[in-house]
Amino acid sequence: MSGAGDFTLVPFPRPNANAQVGFDRAELSRILDLYGRMVAAGEWRDYAMDFTKDYAVFAAYRRTADVPQMRLEKRPALRNRQGMWALFGEHGQVLKRGHDLSGVLAPVERRLVKLV
Repeated sequence: MSGAGDFTLVPFPRPNANAQVGFDRAELSRILDLYGRMVAAGEWRDYAMDFTKDYAVFAAYRRTADVPQMRLEKRPALRNRQGMWALFGEHGQVLKRGHDLSGVLAPVERRLVKLV
């Protein structure tokens, strides 16, 4: 017989420790705005994104079958060290690291100003 005190306690779900890293709306807006301007300038034609539990990547390609011309990584684990943002060049070299997305994208934006 069930009484007034019989109930089932369902725990509130905690954030999954294995959740993937992603870009928030403002970050993605900033990245795609730059991508659109580079497409308009004729520099980029395709992009790819990858999300893992450790990092998120945005890669821009000159041609679809190429290696990425630019790769932007967000690694939250490095937030308190050299910064969670890193910009890599075509050959995998680190072009810029930092805590602020705008500062890390600055070398690409400077190149865009020279192109236009």
